[in-house]
This record gives sequence, structure tokens and C-alpha cells, in this order.
Amino acid sequence: MQIPIFHVDAFTDNAFSGNPAVVCRLNSWLDDESLRKVAAENNVSATAFLVEKNGHYELRWFTPRCEIRLCGHATLASAHILFSAVHTELKTLRFRTRFAGELTVRKDEDGLSMDFPALFAKRREQAPAGLIAALGLQKPPLELWEVNDILVAVLGTSYEVRDIRPDFALLEQLHPYAVTVTAPGEDSDFVSRYFAPSYGVPEDPVTGSAHCALAPYWAKRMSKPHLRARQLSDRGGELWCEIAGSRVVLKGKAVLVLKGTLSI
Repeated sequence: MQIPIFHVDAFTDNAFSGNPAVVCRLNSWLDDESLRKVAAENNVSATAFLVEKNGHYELRWFTPRCEIRLCGHATLASAHILFSAVHTELKTLRFRTRFAGELTVRKDEDGLSMDFPALFAKRREQAPAGLIAALGLQKPPLELWEVNDILVAVLGTSYEVRDIRPDFALLEQLHPYAVTVTAPGEDSDFVSRYFAPSYGVPEDPVTGSAHCALAPYWAKRMSKPHLRARQLSDRGGELWCEIAGSRVVLKGKAVLVLKGTLSI
């Protein structure tokens, strides 16, 4: 079996930065274990699988270990491939997902805009045992929030976020939680980093799904609906966020860096 694959760097307009994703176009669905094995072979933080049906695309995402419920950068990568190589005449794409409902992506002059569900975190008064040590912090975060198995640790400055040296073995013990750390930005409204080692992603370079929670938090705190965000991983990346009621619009760019065929 031959599967067309596309390696795309998302949330950047420069190759070798942003978050790499692999997009696989299928004629029909493979079984779940085969999808996981393909994702493990690709060995990036997320592989997107697409099957076209009746004018829309069914979309699923896998890390090298498991299927995930929502993924921003692999959705952006998928839309980039479809807009640039398959449906060049379209301005909007519709994706149907197993866990996040229908997602739409719009082609704008300055990037691709993704309509995602907003995630409204709840304040958590006490950190799980081991969180502070796992993040290598000398003191507890200023605030701690939780939503959908994501812990959001709020720090004071972007430098604190940049300088974190996490213990991934300890972070893995916090499963099912992934952890994002965030703070006000210097040249952006806010910054973040994201860690999910128990899902096969020690540090995700740029995490669209986390911004479904980060954008509502910072929009409320800053009293502004439009935000510029930067993720301070080694590869780095940026995106623009807009709060629209119960939805978040995430805008970014993407670059194709490799295409080929996977034989299984």
C-alpha cells in the first residue's frame, strides 16, 4: 500500500522552525493500530490522517504513542496541503473529527484561520504532587488552572518560561495531564511552552490546541479579544488568536518541506 505523505512546518513561514507535522491522505481508513504505527514511523509530535467524503474531510491525529482529541498544528498543516495542492480554488475547508466536532479553516491573505472550540479553564488551588519539581521551579506558579487534562501554570515573566528545564520522567508520572507554562510576553501578548511526555511528546514546539485554553485566559486577563502569541520552544513559532464567544480563531502560516510516499 502506498500512502502520499507531506512533511509540513506549521505556525511559521520559515522551514526548520515552527512545529513539524506529517499529513497522510488516505482513500479509506486503516485500523487504529496501523494508524499509530504510521505515526510512530513518522516520529513527529502529530501525524494527521485525512479521508475525503462528500465534500468534507474526516480528520484524525496521532502522536507516536496514541490518538489525540484535538491538534492545531497538524490541522493547519493539513489545510495548507489541501489549499495549495488539491483545492486551490477553495477559500474554506471543513474537517469532521471524532472528538472536537466540525472544524473549519479559512484561507486569508495573511495566513490560515482555524475555527476551534474555546476551552475555559478552572482555577486549581493546589498543584498535583510532583508538578513543581517536574518543572524545575523553585517556587509554585503564580496561578494554576486546569481544563481537559491540561494543567496551565502561570509564571511571572517570559524569561521564567524560557528558562524552564523540565524533568520529563517526573512529568510523565503526572499522566493523564499535559502541562503548559505561560506568562506575559515581551514582543507578544503572551508566551508559552507545552510538555506532554506521557503522550509521546516531551516538548511540543508550537501547540495550537493549548491556545484554545491560553487565549481565553489571556483575553480575559488583558481585556482584549485579539492576541499575538509566541511559543518559546527551541524551534519557536507564533500565532494570532481571536476570541469569538465559545470559539477561538487561531491564525498561522505553514511551509511544506518534504513530500513522498510511505510504503506499508
